Amino acid sequence: MSKLILLIVDGWGVGAQEDAHEYGDQHANTMLHVSEHTQLKLPNFELLGLGNLLGLPSVQPVEQPMASIAKLRERSAGKDSTTGHWELAGITLEEAFPTYSDGFPDQIIEAFCSFTGSDGVLCNAPYSGTQVIEDFGEEHLRTGRPIVYTSADSVFQVATHEDRIPIQQLYAWCEWARSELMLPPHQVGRVIARPFNGEPGNFQRISEKRHDWSADPVANHLLLELQSRSKKTVSIGKVSDLFNGEGFDVSVPTNGNEHGLEELFKEMKEGTADFIFVNLIDTDQLYGHRLDPVGYANSLIQIDAYLPKLMHALGNDDMLIITGDHGNDPCVPSTDHTREFVPMFLYQKGRTPQDLGTRDGFAQVAATVMQFFEFPRTFHPMDLLS
Repeated sequence: MSKLILLIVDGWGVGAQEDAHEYGDQHANTMLHVSEHTQLKLPNFELLGLGNLLGLPSVQPVEQPMASIAKLRERSAGKDSTTGHWELAGITLEEAFPTYSDGFPDQIIEAFCSFTGSDGVLCNAPYSGTQVIEDFGEEHLRTGRPIVYTSADSVFQVATHEDRIPIQQLYAWCEWARSELMLPPHQVGRVIARPFNGEPGNFQRISEKRHDWSADPVANHLLLELQSRSKKTVSIGKVSDLFNGEGFDVSVPTNGNEHGLEELFKEMKEGTADFIFVNLIDTDQLYGHRLDPVGYANSLIQIDAYLPKLMHALGNDDMLIITGDHGNDPCVPSTDHTREFVPMFLYQKGRTPQDLGTRDGFAQVAATVMQFFEFPRTFHPMDLLS
């Protein structure tokens, strides 16, 4: 049975979109800036055609790329993971999820405190996830008040120390916030539990116990279409969370890129999935948001080193699509996501590679998946194979 792997390098952009100025991102170019800053070598992405997509000082163009290549333009309003993954699956949002540059309104905080029994919250502002526990963690331990914060993305995040608030209690608070509190007009893209541990001066987020509760998808999408046609769908990484679990037969959480890639190879070797949707999060979570181009480069180098093994493991009838969900330029002052084109590589043994140019809409990926499985195209009038 043929299978298709859709692999997302989280926060991988290749240049500001035409509307990037509306988001303050007109100077963003994640891949170019990381290449300029680190001179990283990506020999396998180079063979796929990364250097043909944009001029890079450390990744060269090749005469004949091994993959079909394109730059994809996001059509949805927004630049977050939920929006990007939904559009890849065929949902294009006309209106962005709400964001809170001044923190959440009093009625939201008061209702959350009433439910949790807290006499207040800490922070309630856009904040870096690592800095917020450094700045408020000690007071949280002393008072028990949860740390509530947001970012430029549409997120309601709650951080608590596992020794002060049991993690299952934190999850219960966030589940309630998702189902009862963050509703229209405050329907954020995600409610996120952010447990941490450690001592003052050395607090650490427990990344593998983070949990996201997405808004329910607002329309039919690729995963439901595949399930309705008896195709087995598997999520590796945070993908299932972004769809609130909808449309996946199996969900495999991961604690980072290496674990995600190991689970991917395990599924390819031992599993029975028809469609495997993978998110590799380290580029975004560990390095993009922390303005760390060296870490970002090393993360790409790690993925690059896995590519030959991944491509070799594909059957003759299998397909691999590698792309991103938004940008996250670690070389610009903001720690937020960036409104960028994303690269796309489509590889299948025996398929003649094409330069597909700049394509309008991430949803063409969903249309391509539908065509691969020889199902009716229901998401977009064009796809990457047309």
